[in-house]
Amino acid sequence: MASLGPTELIIILVIVVLLFGVGRVSRIGGELGSAVANFRKGLQEGAKGKPEEAEQKETA
Repeated sequence: MASLGPTELIIILVIVVLLFGVGRVSRIGGELGSAVANFRKGLQEGAKGKPEEAEQKETA
């Protein structure tokens, strides 16, 4: 399977902008960025909580 080059990506971006409009595309991009940031934050918080849970299980 061939990979996508810069020309193909630009064509896809133009089609998306034509379909949804600039305002909606920028809003979707912002929401996607927030979702990724919250996902990373959740992963970091989850990793911090695991050693404490493991210690509690070992003492029980």
